[in-house]
Amino acid sequence: MVVDQSVDLVRVNARTTDAFDIFNLRHYIGPNPDLGTAAAAFDFALVEANPPRSLEEYVAVIGDRYPLLLKETHKSYAHLFARTVAEVSKLEMDLHITQWAVKQQGSRTRIAVQAVHARTSRAIVYCVWDWFEAITRDRRFWIEDQIEVLQETFRDSVFGGPTVYALLQTAYDLGIPTFYLWDERLMQYGYGRKQVRGIATTFDHDSHIDSDFTTGKDDCKAFLHTLGFPVPHGSIVYTEAEALTAAERIGYPVAVKPVVGHKGIGVTAGIMDETELVQAFDRAVAAVPEDQSIRIIVEKSIAGKDFRLLCVAGKFVAATERRPASVTGDGKSTINELIDRENRTPARVDTPTSPLGKIKCDEAMERYLDEQGLSLNSVLEADRTIYLRKVANLSAGGLSIDATRQMHPDTIILAQDIAQHFRLTCLGIDVIAQDLSESWKKGNFGIIEINAAPGINMHLKPAIGESVDVPAYLLKTFFETGKAARIPIISCNRISVPELQEIADYILRHQPDWTIGAVCAKGVFINRSEKHQHIDYNTNVQNLLRNPRLDLLIAEYREDVLERDGMFYYGSNIVVLDEPTEVEKMLARDVFEDSVVVIKQEDTVSIHRNGLIEQYQLGEDEPFSRVYLKEIATLL
Repeated sequence: MVVDQSVDLVRVNARTTDAFDIFNLRHYIGPNPDLGTAAAAFDFALVEANPPRSLEEYVAVIGDRYPLLLKETHKSYAHLFARTVAEVSKLEMDLHITQWAVKQQGSRTRIAVQAVHARTSRAIVYCVWDWFEAITRDRRFWIEDQIEVLQETFRDSVFGGPTVYALLQTAYDLGIPTFYLWDERLMQYGYGRKQVRGIATTFDHDSHIDSDFTTGKDDCKAFLHTLGFPVPHGSIVYTEAEALTAAERIGYPVAVKPVVGHKGIGVTAGIMDETELVQAFDRAVAAVPEDQSIRIIVEKSIAGKDFRLLCVAGKFVAATERRPASVTGDGKSTINELIDRENRTPARVDTPTSPLGKIKCDEAMERYLDEQGLSLNSVLEADRTIYLRKVANLSAGGLSIDATRQMHPDTIILAQDIAQHFRLTCLGIDVIAQDLSESWKKGNFGIIEINAAPGINMHLKPAIGESVDVPAYLLKTFFETGKAARIPIISCNRISVPELQEIADYILRHQPDWTIGAVCAKGVFINRSEKHQHIDYNTNVQNLLRNPRLDLLIAEYREDVLERDGMFYYGSNIVVLDEPTEVEKMLARDVFEDSVVVIKQEDTVSIHRNGLIEQYQLGEDEPFSRVYLKEIATLL
């Protein structure tokens, strides 16, 4: 067992009763001296005046929540603390936290745990600290309540949406560099001229005209009709009286929805009479954005199941059936009790990454129950199943069922034909059909609407059926491999402005059309042109990598920046180290298999390439640049 060190005289953050102290907590946005990823890093120590319980007692309590920890060997309190932070960091949402490090440093232990969102990670560290102290004092700690709060914190972050997080994790798995542009509120995938930017499933390669066109349900529906695609017959109305007239002409049942809208807000299907129509019209009007005029669609309501067909880059990739939330009676429980019982099942954890959300009770649900002659206080007969909504809203507790393999070839062709008419990377097609295994040409099939920014979690994590890796389809549209998302990067630990310009000039002699970004402690440059230097060093690096014309980056990372902020990016093609410190040697730690590392110690130079090391002495007047420029030539 590793002996944990104690804080002898001065507590840093610990309270007088605490057995543990946590201090120097910071968030690194990328590789750092402790870990090769973004991380929450902090110092851990025991408080000498308050001895902890035995390590086994902490393992027993924490293992009750996380049984996997009971099967592992923990060398010290610090190791257990790090492992607990890593497990809690997954937030019971299957977040991709796989790396942590524990390093003894004199009287303290340095802990680093992979992190996604700074504020959430900080809160997790303090939550685990409180949990350990509660165990020390033999007090009950409501970790499940804390997890809910932490989940909400993460959900409110830019990474908390299921689509954004799925793309972020997939990019990480594929080796595609990704970072968030806070001022633009966009995610960037790839560096420099290789980059793609986007919001969820909308990307800068998409036609914004086509995207806006899909939000106008009337024009889009007319366009699909002109192309011969099956859309339900209907009309646009502006008043309640016009809606009643249109419904009479079309024939009940009808559906009502606003012309401009999304996520099914204000949509009512299966309207059977004038009373229901008036109520549906009011709901549609209420859903119209304030800056839009009131235009409502009244159309024929098609009987069948609700499906989302998904196309990526014009190709069909997935289909999901969406069913409204339902409950099954037991002959003694009310509908309200059945809903409560269903919501307490493990499957309905109600997180952005879960297949099932909690069933939500609202006015729309109560109204639909009333239409069935029921209320929340009604007791259902044993084995009787009822739907709680007309619309299959997954965010309100609906059920997603993978239907990809059911698709009839005719319907796949239909989806692809529609997608080919839109310059959109990702396109969702909402349809009503009895059975996707039958050709749409047999009838009773209708296209309800087109979505330019569809969510993908229903395909990635359906409640029933196989997962379809839509994030991989999306990212591989732009990047065949992770390497295809990168530009060459040269990292140095110590370089002057003249040396930077010498490297840039050398590269431009071979590649005169390239745009080269360079940054060091003394300045920021595009080719030889000096640019604005931000006070935050990593912001300068980011500003270069977000430049859509950049072909190559040269970046200096000195010890002070690495210790304080870490690196902005992972991985260098060439690393040039001149008398590196132990911390600066991390630049050589985070390299690719085909990277080259050149290290100078006094007059000895070693070149690490393809698993081999070449070493020789510099001549008396031989400049170091002669060595590394020769290696840089391999990039050109």
